[in-house]
Amino acid sequence: MAVRIRLKRVGAHKAPFYRVVVSDSRSPRDGRFIEEIGTYNPIAEPAAVTLDEEKALKWLQTGAQPSDTVRSLFSKAGLMTKFHELKLQK
Repeated sequence: MAVRIRLKRVGAHKAPFYRVVVSDSRSPRDGRFIEEIGTYNPIAEPAAVTLDEEKALKWLQTGAQPSDTVRSLFSKAGLMTKFHELKLQK
């Protein structure tokens, strides 16, 4: 099973709001997911991102692949550097 970390849209029409979820890559965008690890509000100024860093790092270590957008959100939050540091320690 290929696991992805991606965005799930839950906002209203013309008011996007996303949840950062871990899901099977074969499931639809707004379909079934394994675990919710954060939220992303692009409308807020500046864009509001809340992440559970422990859960995100755990999923990255187990092999979950982030989507391009989620990867950039993780990079801005400093999670990708933490992940690479943990990888180098092993």
